[in-house]
Amino acid sequence: MPKTPKRQESPAKAPHDIGTVELAPITDEMRKAYIDYAMSVIVARALPDVRDGFKPVHRRILYSMWKNGLRSSARFKKCASVVGDVIAKYHPHGDSAVYDTLVRMAQDFNLRYPLIRGQGNFGSLDGDSAAAYRYTESKLETVSDEMMLDIEKETVDFAPNFDGAEKEPTVLPAKLPNLIINGTLGIAVGMATNIPPHNLGEICDAIVALIDDPSMDINGIMKYVKGPDFPTGGIAYNKQDILAAYATGKAGIVVRAQTEIVEESSGAFRILVTEIPYQVNKATLLERIAELVQTKKIEGIRDLRDESSKGDVRIVIELKRDAYPKKVLNQLFKMTQLQDTFHVNMLALVDGVVPRVLSLKQMLEEYIKHRQVVVRRRTEYDLAKAKDRAHILEGLRIALLKIDQVVDTIKKSKDRDDARANLIKKFKLTERQANAILEMRLQQLANLERLKVEQEYKEKTDLIKELESILKSEKKMMLVIRTEVVDMRKSFGDERRTKIVAGPVGEFSMEDLVPDEQTVVMMTAGGYIKRLPPDTFRAQHRGGKGVAGLTTKEEDFVQRVFTTSTHTDLLFFTTRGRVFQLKAYDVPQGSRTSKGQAIVNFLQLAPGERVAVTLSMDDQDATKHLLMVTNKGTVKKTALEEFKNMRRSGLIAITLKPGDDLRWVEPTSGSDEVVLVTKNGQSIRFEEADVRAMGRTAAGVRGIKLKGSDEVIGMDVISPSLAKKGQLELFTIAENGLGKCTNLQEYKVQGRGGSGIRAMKITSKTGGVVGAYVSSKDDDRDLMLISKKGIVLRTPFKSVPTLGRDTQGVRVMRFKEIGDLVSSVAFLTAGMEEMEGEERGGGE
Repeated sequence: MPKTPKRQESPAKAPHDIGTVELAPITDEMRKAYIDYAMSVIVARALPDVRDGFKPVHRRILYSMWKNGLRSSARFKKCASVVGDVIAKYHPHGDSAVYDTLVRMAQDFNLRYPLIRGQGNFGSLDGDSAAAYRYTESKLETVSDEMMLDIEKETVDFAPNFDGAEKEPTVLPAKLPNLIINGTLGIAVGMATNIPPHNLGEICDAIVALIDDPSMDINGIMKYVKGPDFPTGGIAYNKQDILAAYATGKAGIVVRAQTEIVEESSGAFRILVTEIPYQVNKATLLERIAELVQTKKIEGIRDLRDESSKGDVRIVIELKRDAYPKKVLNQLFKMTQLQDTFHVNMLALVDGVVPRVLSLKQMLEEYIKHRQVVVRRRTEYDLAKAKDRAHILEGLRIALLKIDQVVDTIKKSKDRDDARANLIKKFKLTERQANAILEMRLQQLANLERLKVEQEYKEKTDLIKELESILKSEKKMMLVIRTEVVDMRKSFGDERRTKIVAGPVGEFSMEDLVPDEQTVVMMTAGGYIKRLPPDTFRAQHRGGKGVAGLTTKEEDFVQRVFTTSTHTDLLFFTTRGRVFQLKAYDVPQGSRTSKGQAIVNFLQLAPGERVAVTLSMDDQDATKHLLMVTNKGTVKKTALEEFKNMRRSGLIAITLKPGDDLRWVEPTSGSDEVVLVTKNGQSIRFEEADVRAMGRTAAGVRGIKLKGSDEVIGMDVISPSLAKKGQLELFTIAENGLGKCTNLQEYKVQGRGGSGIRAMKITSKTGGVVGAYVSSKDDDRDLMLISKKGIVLRTPFKSVPTLGRDTQGVRVMRFKEIGDLVSSVAFLTAGMEEMEGEERGGGE
């Protein structure tokens, strides 16, 4: 390499000479400058401190407002004043950066627990910006008061501001675990953070549990913290993804909007969106849906409206009559931000300088460590103040006990300084005690005032002992923190907004969260479904008027009621001969008078397709086949095994002829008998063996020959052995509320396909038959009758008398309103508790 020529030094410096210049490689200089810049961004701008959950700008805004008296109980003040004070004293950056941060801390759709209370326009979910800071006003929220609590007691360190004229806290006392409950988003240099918000009540419960058991693992913590709790609600999916996020600090959590498919009075369907995923711009979402409709990537949407009001989201998506509601909704989830992924990255500064990805347990532990420091420093501060006051009170006690000598000493002194010196010398006081005695007023010589001094002295000595015991015992200090956390939960805890689904998207396996218990499932003819606890309905006497069991829409009525357990598979057979499968707990639980939800929210039904039969698959060990019956008398038998592998889009259960609808499906053992009853009172009883087993796509064979407009209205499967012993009866109920039981031996076994024999005498008094069931004579179950107007009657089945085959029956149900009719009937398990506070219905 050529040698660098030596530089000749001038004997004298030129007037413009700047001195010695050090040569340095530009790569080293750029590396050093970039590292300095990166650390500045990481520590002083983009990442939050794990202790209080704030970046410097958030902390400075809250401290400035607190110092200027803008507490939650104070009056509002212009945001321009707050922004100006923050820039002038603490944050030497642009006003827009400070104001945007202030606005975000006031938005209830951005923070789960807003820290600032705003007055004026502070933006919206549509991405609208806030009004200029000269128009808006603000003050601290109550939770922010808790964040600043005890800051004046030297609980945190203070550092000089940018010009040394003021001091600012390096961290806040943070009584609330702000980083976890409000989350944060930040992009630094080479790293980023994205922490989801959580429910305060759940986090407080987890902190208390961790204090009680520091060895608790993440699974134990997740017994209390179910998952993120976003301010905009929604549905978060997959317990495994949430567990991964909490265990490692990184994972993606799928979040869906809260939607419901409802039916309009015209028969068309609409999709209602009432909650959207966190940080999704509602206006952009609507534009995206409109774009997909215009480009025909999604078909079936007729209209799109935003009916949202302040604080409430309501997006209405009206569908065309030939659209598949569930299919359209799934397309929206796939192609729009109605389904989004929240990428968790729990990165924060530990000890104020070290960026680390933390698990949920580590975050909770860092919060507890910070509170230990704060409580210790606060206790030391309170102890010093208490000792100082006790020291003064000791001097006052001496003066009050020897008041005559004290007064005499003061009177003989030349001046205040001489009096102070004489008091110190004569009574062995400190200078501060002597000054306190000299400042005593004559009113303190009264007996009551002397008692106050003694009482205060006792209180201070007791307080000193308590504070010293806290400082000496870590257990007591943790108990103080625990008590404060419990108090926070009582003051600020609220209900969870985001629903957590244990399984991944599209799967609803929540068996680990749902207890296996009895439940009643109700469905209406209009396709609305719900489930209820069995003890919702009390037992009544025969002839009672019942209680309201469902609020139906106009011209709708309850059609089917059955009991099952929450973990049981339900098979839904439609009028078009298709079958779908759901778990019983997937059916939403409602109140006694609620309408329920449309079944199209759960099943991909075609336009005009309705659920005809809902079959509970509990206790089906002896079942070999499913026997299907249509309203035109067609019967078909198919092996149960053919329904094991279910698709979300459903399976074909039977091929139907034009005008024929599937109405009944019952499990059989292969050697049972079948009873069919028609609306005009005809019945037929034949052996199951007369119907050969067929494939799923077969059309079936004739079960009963119908006359005129007659149709099958009821069917049941019976055991031949029980029928021969005379233990079985055929129960029939007519639409005007008359019913009866008839011994099954009165119905002879015939060949399949005949016209049958009379089962009930039909007159204008009875009306047509609406239901028929086979039961035993000693059946101790309750009978539940539902009218078309939603009235439910529950009465012991034994109260229905046994009559002849060709009779009308007796009054089983009376109606409150003229024109009401029985719509459906079901049996309930005996032993269910009665509802309290209700009178029994009168008997006949």
